[in-house]
Amino acid sequence: MRELTTVIKLIMLERKDIFLSILFGFLAGMGAVSLFANSGYLISMAAINPPLYVLTTSIALLKLFSATRAASKYGERYFSHRATFTMLSNLRVHFFEKLEPLAPRIFHRFRSGDLLSRIVGDVESLQNFFLRVYYPPIVMMIVFLSTIAFTTFFSVHVAVTLLVGLVLTGFVIPAWFALKQYKIMSQLREKRGVVSTEATEFFYGFRDLKLYQKLDTQEKNVRTTADQYVKEQRRDSIHELYSTSIIQMISLSVSWFVLGLGAYLVGTGELEGVFLAMLVMISLTVFENATPMAIFPAYYEDSRRAATRLFSVINDESENKGVVEEELLTKELQEKDPISINMNNISFSYPGEARKTLSEINIDIPSGTKTAIVGPSGSGKSTLIQLLLKFYDEYDGDIVVNGSTLAQVRKESVWKATNTVLQSNHFFYGTIRDNLLLARDTVTDEEMKQALEMVDLNEFSLDDKVIEKGGNLSGGEKQRLAIARAILKGSRLWLLDEPTSSVDFVTEKKIYSHLFDLGKEDTVVLISHRLTGLEQMDQIIVMEHGRVVETGTYDELMERKGYFYQLKEIEKSVLM
Repeated sequence: MRELTTVIKLIMLERKDIFLSILFGFLAGMGAVSLFANSGYLISMAAINPPLYVLTTSIALLKLFSATRAASKYGERYFSHRATFTMLSNLRVHFFEKLEPLAPRIFHRFRSGDLLSRIVGDVESLQNFFLRVYYPPIVMMIVFLSTIAFTTFFSVHVAVTLLVGLVLTGFVIPAWFALKQYKIMSQLREKRGVVSTEATEFFYGFRDLKLYQKLDTQEKNVRTTADQYVKEQRRDSIHELYSTSIIQMISLSVSWFVLGLGAYLVGTGELEGVFLAMLVMISLTVFENATPMAIFPAYYEDSRRAATRLFSVINDESENKGVVEEELLTKELQEKDPISINMNNISFSYPGEARKTLSEINIDIPSGTKTAIVGPSGSGKSTLIQLLLKFYDEYDGDIVVNGSTLAQVRKESVWKATNTVLQSNHFFYGTIRDNLLLARDTVTDEEMKQALEMVDLNEFSLDDKVIEKGGNLSGGEKQRLAIARAILKGSRLWLLDEPTSSVDFVTEKKIYSHLFDLGKEDTVVLISHRLTGLEQMDQIIVMEHGRVVETGTYDELMERKGYFYQLKEIEKSVLM
């Protein structure tokens, strides 16, 4: 049950609905038992011509038990499903709150399709935990024990028989099938995860698969994994039907045994014959409450594995990666002030990688200055931005921002204080206006139009449509729209990672002119593979293989004729 601890805690938030579900479940179960017991007694009494008031009372009770059973069954379904839906809502919110701080490093450990399978499929599987696992055994035990206590007044032997039947159908048989179910559910859930992962990547990579003529091969892989999943589902269904059949067979066997035993007791005078039909009807009816135990092992194992897969995402990351709870972070960055940055002996490796991406980085960026970070691809430039944005918390050394250690600063405070343009920027389905409003809710249409003009997108209307992931925009248009969004945010720290790599030189010069004019008193950190236009930067940091190899102004680096000078000469030769 350790894997389901969190789910149980979330269920217990709905104590009222849980109590009402159990109460109405008990009343529905006892209503059915009472209904059939009274029916058996009424039939027997009618055969011996009893007083009229006995028949009248039995018929009245028959109607009462029928109404009680129907009303209680409705109440049970209503409150149990309401508790389930509320639990699922609480579970989704709880999981998202735990998952959100782990992004984006979590994608180093889990494929997007696998995460989708866990977030959607595993959460949906847990809806059966309360309905099929949590409260049905409780209702079964209460109904059975109440029925056994009632039958004790008529025959201890029959009560013992029902108790043995309870142990067999409620515990022994489900436990036996649970052992067999363990292996089946393990394979079924893994196959579902594989199908979801393969299908997701198939749609993500559809265009590239089509271009490289590998669509048929990947489609065949998806179909193969889907067929394997269907095969496991079939095995699970057969196993479930087999379990149900065994329990029903034992239930009927117990009822036949009660009939034979009752007949013997009537013959010996230990039981009045008028109660025989009643006891048989009780045995037939009470075992209806044991039928859900046939599917108990399947749903328990399914819920356990779903909870394990779901919470392993956040538990492993939180426990093993040293994730700091947000409430422990006390520092806030002042949005109105330019920000200073000091990196002292920073070394970093991506999760699961032995190779160091950054090694002993020492950088000083005073507030209000303009800093360019250049170097070949793979030198660790973008990783510096990711550390500054607190995408990763595990690194050696210290990052100090405005005199406070970055580890003590809340992520939301960092993100609020920065105008960020990354190499990959997401655009949502909607309009240009919708995507620009991400920067600031209070931005006006006039401000948005001015920002679009600054990045040379004035031909766009704010009502122009943007499809998912900006699929109808070119690479350069996406970058310029991302820059416009950063301009509208209006914070005092600019983190720009190759913001104009897909933009022509003329437009790039125009954009930088506006950016440096807007941020003339702000702190600007620009990562660029282009070395033109860096003369206006206060300092240039040159990186190679995760290390800082040179630092200085443009003129200083050119005079040294070191690594930056060599890169500049190569760029000149290529452009000329």
